[in-house]
Amino acid sequence: MSAELAIDLARKTLETTLWTSAPILGAAIVVALIISILQVMTAIQESTVATVPRLATVAAVTFFLLPWIMRRMVSFTVQLLRDFHPYLH
Repeated sequence: MSAELAIDLARKTLETTLWTSAPILGAAIVVALIISILQVMTAIQESTVATVPRLATVAAVTFFLLPWIMRRMVSFTVQLLRDFHPYLH
């Protein structure tokens, strides 16, 4: 396998990972920001107040986006395995 091929494969893999994880991480960041603002305004500094909503948001977003994530990952895998010959050298 040539260096260009390895770099291209790594780039495609990282791109797929970024696109599938970005909506989940974005939702977690938005919820964390909102909760942080509410904690500053109300002076409630308990860690469970910040953790539980973030976990619930990540679970909900993952649940709703799972079909899209699976389609994207299956598409990447099929594309990789369809033309596997260049990776054998």
